[in-house]
Amino acid sequence: MDNILAYFEEKFDMQEIKLNQYSPLVLAYIGDAVYEMMIRTVIVNEGNMQVNKMHKMSKDLVKASAQAEIYFIIEKLLNEEESNVFKRGRNAKSGTKAKNASLNDYRIATGFEALIGYLYLKKDFKRMTDLVSEGVKGCQSKQKDL
Repeated sequence: MDNILAYFEEKFDMQEIKLNQYSPLVLAYIGDAVYEMMIRTVIVNEGNMQVNKMHKMSKDLVKASAQAEIYFIIEKLLNEEESNVFKRGRNAKSGTKAKNASLNDYRIATGFEALIGYLYLKKDFKRMTDLVSEGVKGCQSKQKDL
């Protein structure tokens, strides 16, 4: 993965990232896209199916309430640095408001996305993947129990 990202950075003449210079909302912005790409990749890997079915499956995992649920599953696994990034994202004052989610779920989801964005820009893909995997598996397990 590092080779692909290095190639991408080279081709787009990207500068070295200084994580402490990014606002938590910028981290959430990239984290939202990265998380959705991870979920879509997992769903596509399940096999060829109707796109609307794939969309429903991904929507159920990327909506704010699901991200909040995933956060509560992984919360105990976070180190201090990760927890601080989450809190900065959760507490950031966004210019937008939740469309189909409670304000609490929306803020937790923003914190979760900031964490994903942080780990992505830090290039800690293993940690990012481990946390998302643990959270998604826990979320799916809870849904099956209902």
